[in-house]
Amino acid sequence: MALFGRSRTAAPAPRVEDFGFAELRGGGSRVVIVPALGGKIAQMELGGRQWLWASEVMAYATPDESASYAETADTGGYDECFPTVAACKVPTWVKGFGGVELPDHGELWSQAPSIDVRTSPDGQSATTTWIGRRLPYRLTREVRVTPAGAVEIEYEATNMGSERIPFIWSAQPLLPLTSETRIEIAMATRLHVYAQHEISLGLGATDLRWPMVRSQGKLLDLSRPVAVAKRYACKVFLEMRDGTASVIEGGLRLQLTFAIDEIPHIGLWINHGGWSPTKRMKPYQNFALQPCIGAPDTLEEALGAWKSAHWLDSGQSRRWSMRWRAIPEAPLAEDVRS
Repeated sequence: MALFGRSRTAAPAPRVEDFGFAELRGGGSRVVIVPALGGKIAQMELGGRQWLWASEVMAYATPDESASYAETADTGGYDECFPTVAACKVPTWVKGFGGVELPDHGELWSQAPSIDVRTSPDGQSATTTWIGRRLPYRLTREVRVTPAGAVEIEYEATNMGSERIPFIWSAQPLLPLTSETRIEIAMATRLHVYAQHEISLGLGATDLRWPMVRSQGKLLDLSRPVAVAKRYACKVFLEMRDGTASVIEGGLRLQLTFAIDEIPHIGLWINHGGWSPTKRMKPYQNFALQPCIGAPDTLEEALGAWKSAHWLDSGQSRRWSMRWRAIPEAPLAEDVRS
């Protein structure tokens, strides 16, 4: 584990090294955290593979809360979204906070959290702490790389105020999308279509079951995203039946595990060349497997029709955790035959 200072030599395009970072290692795995970029996990290497997508056109920059996240900070990696994901206004009926406007991707990406790095028999860890600006909360995240190479992440949200506060949370790990990408979630898990670009999947559909969606009378399989259509982007939410989801790529399985009483939803964003933040940018090829507490992307909707927002009473804390690991993937029967 190492904590490095800023680089003395300027690069043509800013790099992680220019902002200072903490590096955690264990069992062949490696995680790089950048406090100055909102606590972003810039790299997550497991099983000898770098799993996180990084933008080739958007350079790292000091976050500016008044700027658009999508246009200035969508550089890739793994961000945290709290107490909302998309920009919204807290409903007027919420005591003490009605009418408060929350920014896109929440409040965490635009501030530099404090960080504490440690080594113990359980592995190398870094704990980042954010303090709410519009709502009175403290959020801590401990990232630990174990001696066996697993990446364990533990969270705690605490209400620091005198009124109860609503929230939703989502991790946002962006991964590269390729022709080999497969996504594995328990069959027949209920899913909801929340957003779509360059494709028609039936917004708001509630009778869908993973991995199938409908488009123009056809059933499409989201577990193989590139095969769905030539170009599209979409966001769906899944009501998890069990606490496991996996990404299969390059002979490896990146497995995410968690307790569904702690993390009840997964948001799945797929961008197969169907969306970019501005017209001058070429659409991306990436996707995000996003463990969520509450859905959809706005706290306002979660408090409304979706009825999935969560609350913290005055002084109350809530904890949740998840685990990532990479394991070799057995070839599919069809691959063996070929």
